[in-house]
Amino acid sequence: MMREEPDHSGPHAPLLASADTPPVQDHDDQALASELNYSGGWFIWILTFSAGISGLLFGYDTGVISSTLVTIGSDLSSRPLDTLDESLITSCTSLFALVASPFTGVLADKCGRRRVILVADALFALGALIQASTSNVWGMILGRSILGLAVGSASAVTPLYISEIAPSHARGRLVTIMCLLITGGQVVAYIVGWLFSETSGGWRWMVGLGMAPAFLQFAFLLILPETPRWLVQAGFDSRAMNVLGQIYQDCPDRDRVVAQVMRNIRGEIIQEALEMDQMNAPGTKSQWLHDASQRAHDLFYDGGNRRALIIAMMLQGLQQLCGFNSLMYFSGIIFTSLSFSSPTLTSLTVAVTNFTFTLLAFWLIDRVGRRRILLYSIPVMILALGLCAIAFSSLDIPFDAHPRPHGDDADSQTSFYPLLILFCLTVYTASYAFGLGNVPWQQAELFPLNVRSLGSGLATATNWGSNFIVGLTFLPMMEWLSPTWTFFVYAVVCAFGWVAVRAIYPEMSGLGLEEVKGLLADGWGVEESLRRRHGFHGRQ
Repeated sequence: MMREEPDHSGPHAPLLASADTPPVQDHDDQALASELNYSGGWFIWILTFSAGISGLLFGYDTGVISSTLVTIGSDLSSRPLDTLDESLITSCTSLFALVASPFTGVLADKCGRRRVILVADALFALGALIQASTSNVWGMILGRSILGLAVGSASAVTPLYISEIAPSHARGRLVTIMCLLITGGQVVAYIVGWLFSETSGGWRWMVGLGMAPAFLQFAFLLILPETPRWLVQAGFDSRAMNVLGQIYQDCPDRDRVVAQVMRNIRGEIIQEALEMDQMNAPGTKSQWLHDASQRAHDLFYDGGNRRALIIAMMLQGLQQLCGFNSLMYFSGIIFTSLSFSSPTLTSLTVAVTNFTFTLLAFWLIDRVGRRRILLYSIPVMILALGLCAIAFSSLDIPFDAHPRPHGDDADSQTSFYPLLILFCLTVYTASYAFGLGNVPWQQAELFPLNVRSLGSGLATATNWGSNFIVGLTFLPMMEWLSPTWTFFVYAVVCAFGWVAVRAIYPEMSGLGLEEVKGLLADGWGVEESLRRRHGFHGRQ
C-alpha cells in the first residue's frame, strides 16, 4: 500500500509541531472549544445512519426468530421442532458471531472498517436466502450460522466506524443510533411476524425480508468513505484530511479543528510506532503479521490496554448474561405459555418499549454519562426480575417450551400473574434499553488506536459468547430449574454487574478518543474521570 505524502502547505500547516514551530496553544484551545460545541452536520449523520443499518439488520434477525419459532410448525424436516432444535437454531447465530468477532478486528485493521461492513452485508443476504428456501432443520441452522458471521462482523466494526468518525462531544449519541436501529429492527421484526403469523409458510417471508436492508446498506457504503483514523494509519493522509473536512464542514474554525484532530491522530500513531520500533519497517505481508502479533501483545501486556479490555468484556458479558436476549428470542414461547391469545402482538409491546427507551438514551447518554446511566438503571432491572420470579412462583402451571395458545380459556385464578409478568418484563426492558442495551457498544472509546480493532473484536466476541450461552440454556433452565429460579439467576448476575460497574468503569463522556489512554494508564481512573467530567461540563 503506497503511502501518500502529507500536505504541509495551505491553511492546515503545520500539523506536526517542531522545534521551529510557534506555540499553538491558543489555536488548540479555540479548536477544542469549537469541537466541544459541534454536534455534527448532515454528512456525519448520513455516515452514521448508513453504517447503523447493520444494527437494523441484526436487530431484525434477533427479533424475527421469536415469531418464526412459534409459526414454523412442521415445515422443517416434516416434524415439529423440539427443544434442542429451537435452542440450536437460536444459539448457532451467536456461536458464529463469536467466531467472527475477533478475526473481524484484525481484518478491520488490514482492510479497513468499511470493507468489512460490505462483506457482512453479503453474508446477511446469503443467510436470509438460505433460511427462506430451506426445507429441513439443518438448512435453517446453516442459514442462521452464516447470519451469525455477518452479525459478529457488523457488531464489532460498526460501533468502531461510528466512533472514529464522530466528534467527541456527540460520540455517545451517534453510537447510540446503532443501538436505536437495533431496537427498531426488532420492532419491525415483530410487526412482520404478526402480519405473517396467520399466513401459510409466512415464516419464510419473515426471515427472507432480512435481505432488503443488506442490499440498501451495500449501496450506501459503496459511495461513503473510510474513517479518518484508519486512513491516517494506512498512510492516506490527504484522503483523511478531506473526510475530516466534510465531517466538520459546518463547524466554526473548521480548518483549525481539522488540523487539531489530525495532530492528535498522527501524534498517537507516531508514539505507537516508536513504542513498537517500526518507524522504518517495510510494509510486507510478514510485517503485517508481525504488527498484528505486536498489537495482541500490547493489548494483553500493557496495563492500560488490559484494563480497557477487562471493562469492555465485562460490560458486553453483562449485557447478555442478564438474560435480555432470551426475552427477544423466546418471548413468543413465554407469552404463549402464559395464555396470551396473540403472543407475537404481546411481544411487540416489549419491542416498542425497547425502542422507546433506547431513543431516550440517545438524548441523555452524553448529558447524564455512561457510568451514571448504568448505576441508575441496573437496580431497576434487578427489582423487575425479582418480581418476575415471585409472579412465576405464584403460578400453578408448569412451563412448556412447546405450548399451544389457550385464548380465553385461561384459568381465571392465574390471569393476574401473566399481566404482572408482562408489566415486570416491560419495566425490565425499559431499564435495559436505557443502560445496558447501549452503553457497552461505546467500547471503541476505551482503546487507543493501535489496539482498538482487536480490543473491540474481543469484547464483541464476549458479547456473542455470552449470547450463545443464554440462547442455548434458557429453555432448558425454564424447564428444569423453573421460571422462578431462572429469573432469580439473571437478577443475581445483574447485582454482580452493578458492583463491577461501580468499582472499575470510569466515565468516558466528553473525552476524546486520544485522551482515554492516559486515564487508564495507572489504574481504573474512576475518580479522575469524574473530575474530568465536571471539568467538561464547566467548559460548556
